[in-house]
Formats: sequence, structure tokens, C-alpha cells
Amino acid sequence: MLDVTRLRVLAAVARHGSVTAAAEALHYAQPSVSHHLARLEAETGSRLVQRVGRGLRLTEAGQLLADRAVEILGRLDAAEQELAAHTGLRAGRVRLAAFPSALGTFVPGAAAAFDADHPDVELRFREAEPPEAVALLRRGEVDVAVVFAHTDDPGLAGLRTEELFDDETYLVTPAGWAGDRLTDHRDRRWIGGCERCREELLRVCAADGFTPDIRFTTDDYVAAQQLVARGLGVTTLPALALAAHRNESVRAVPLPGRARRVLVAVAGEAPDPPATRALVERIRASRPGRPATERERRSSAGPATRP
Repeated sequence: MLDVTRLRVLAAVARHGSVTAAAEALHYAQPSVSHHLARLEAETGSRLVQRVGRGLRLTEAGQLLADRAVEILGRLDAAEQELAAHTGLRAGRVRLAAFPSALGTFVPGAAAAFDADHPDVELRFREAEPPEAVALLRRGEVDVAVVFAHTDDPGLAGLRTEELFDDETYLVTPAGWAGDRLTDHRDRRWIGGCERCREELLRVCAADGFTPDIRFTTDDYVAAQQLVARGLGVTTLPALALAAHRNESVRAVPLPGRARRVLVAVAGEAPDPPATRALVERIRASRPGRPATERERRSSAGPATRP
């Protein structure tokens, strides 16, 4: 069985790039770090590090084990925190990662409800797009992740996920431009979002027989709508982004059959720690209902007026 202390040493060497720096970070003597590395190589039967000049670098096997070590150590640290909370030794902690438009809509309500129900549990959350959130979850740096996926995402393999809702995709154009289909704007300039969103835009446009001319790229849905409002192009945005911020100078119409799946994900086997389970329950209870269509939005706003 691999020794946890030696895994921690290997992870520190991978993070800091040298035995000396790892020893300082761990408050170990330098010979002790070298000893642990040598013992770990003997235990695994693999060469994990190699000398390069005055420094060293990890071999392919060493990098593979270091990556797993980070994940294992993160889960152990999280387990210690949860066990401490469960046995009443100290207040617990739960950490959440979520993508921007989720943080701009339903996640704060879930966090506030959790905080009110569990004031002694320390709640932390951070903004992260799905690939980063999943990496944080695998490394044990967060306990819960709210993510989205346009199709079956192999990056979620090995995690336990629950689908919360479908987040409908909208075509967003300047208010005065006609056309409710992607193909109506095939010759216009386009505004792309995050890497995953751009890939999805390219995929759906290709299915409609054209390649969009993406002239601008921004992850910020506020900026994207402002670019559209100024007539610089068209884009697609999910309903959550439009719920978080809506520029009144843009027109948004739903694209039938186009939606991304919003999910909550946790790592490890069930049952989850009490704080993790409680937070997931609050997220589930706070998920939004079906977004209003453009026709419903216009109807609720009353008759349209022109300047």
C-alpha cells in the first residue's frame, strides 16, 4: 500500500519543482524528502524523478502518480474536515464551485438557504467554468460543483451527477433585426462565448449548413449583449445568462430543441458527508423553473411602443 506521507512529498515536489522547495513547503529536512522519494520509487517499482542539471523533473510515471496523489490528498483533507464536523470537534466546511450565470441566478439563493439552516458550517464558493470545476472536484478542493454540458460529457466520468434542468438556448440579436433562426443570420458577424460554448455554436451552425463568422469572443454575457446591442453581431446565450442580466436593446428568441443540461456533481461514493448532502438538497430546491419565452415576456411587459 502506498504511504500517504510519501505521496504528499511527491505532490509537493511536483508543485514546487525541486527537492529544496518541497522541503521548505513541508517543513522537512532536504535529505528526508530525498529519502521519501527513494522509498516511494522502491514501493512502486518505477522511476518517478530524474535529474536535469541541478534540478529534477518527474518522469511520466511520476507525473501520473503525482496527479493521483493530489486527488487522494484532497479527498483525505476533505474527509478530515467532515469527520471533525460530524463528531463535533469543530465547525464543518463545505465548498462549492459554479459557473458564472448559475452564480448570477439560483446558486446564491441556495447558498443563503443553506447558511440560514447551518450557521455553524463554513460555506465557501468560487466561480469556475465546468472543466475547472470538475478538476477542483476531482482534486478535493471543492465538495460540490454546479456545471453544464451540451452533450454527454466524458469529463464527468467517475463523478456522481444529477441533472437539475435544461437551460434553453436563445438567439440574441439587436432589437431591430428580423430572423428567428440561425440561418437567418448566416452572413452576419457572430460573437462567441467560452471555449465550450463556441464549440457548441460551431456544431449547431454546421448542422444548419454554415460556419459562423466569429469576430468577437467574450466569456462575459453582459459584454456579449452590449456588443449585440451596438449592432456588432449576433450570438446565442442560455436562459440563465439572460435571467442574470438582460439588455433591453437586444431581442432574444428561443431556439427549439437547443439547450444545455445543468447538473450538480459530487465526487466519491455515497453516502455524502452531511454538509455536502445538505448543500446539494438546497441547490436542488433552488433550481429555476422553465424560462419565459419571448412571446410570454412581451405579453407580460404590455403593448410594445416605438419612439
